[in-house]
Amino acid sequence: MHSLLSKSIVASLIGISMAATPVTFLEEQLKFERVNSAYEEKEQTLKQTLGRHKISIDKLNLLIVACKDSDELDVYGKNTDDVSFKKILSYRVCARSGTLGPKSRRGDDQVPEGFYYIDRFNPKSNFHLSLGLNYPNQADKKRNGTTHDLGGDIFIHGACVTIGCLPMTDYSIKEIYVLAAHARSNGQTKIPVYIFPFRMTKTNLRLYGNRYKSHEKLVDFWKNLAEGYDRFMQDYREVTFHAKADGSYEFDQ
Repeated sequence: MHSLLSKSIVASLIGISMAATPVTFLEEQLKFERVNSAYEEKEQTLKQTLGRHKISIDKLNLLIVACKDSDELDVYGKNTDDVSFKKILSYRVCARSGTLGPKSRRGDDQVPEGFYYIDRFNPKSNFHLSLGLNYPNQADKKRNGTTHDLGGDIFIHGACVTIGCLPMTDYSIKEIYVLAAHARSNGQTKIPVYIFPFRMTKTNLRLYGNRYKSHEKLVDFWKNLAEGYDRFMQDYREVTFHAKADGSYEFDQ
């Protein structure tokens, strides 16, 4: 009797233990066919890429930098206990809408410019797989006020069509999505995405400053973005900031 009771208690405890085992974000994502297929196709190659940079996929944190005029998207990675990021992969943005300058309203076809983070994963995207950005952020809202709809639904996604997003082709988004799912599963709830109009070197600032000298507010906005660009490029650490009342960024020391 006691033996049967003990076995029953053990079985119950095992059942409770199994039921209480948390499912990771990655495991949840792998329930979706496209994510599972991308994982099977890309996982080993991505592990090898990370290994060359001495980064463990089980400790991966990500940061993404996109430059509009050169149609480039760079992926930086680090271990969770590291301080600085390293560039691990670079991709071509395969299509672009709008012109240089930030997004300020729905329907303007502009790609945003500023400091964002991934706030949602879409494994059933109309564009294969997609990663949503938190546009409009507080800086966008303060800079543009409430006079019109700022729009939204800005994604890094597959396919090669766009109205204000960053399209990467299905081939590339598979890698980016799997890396992002790992980073999210490792506890990185806000993967930074920095979008610049161009690589904001001093030479380029002069070049574009002269080219757009009749657009003083735009050039001032770019100079503000360049402060954050320089901070990141100096030591490859995540930039911390807050939005000032005028919608500009104030970067923390």
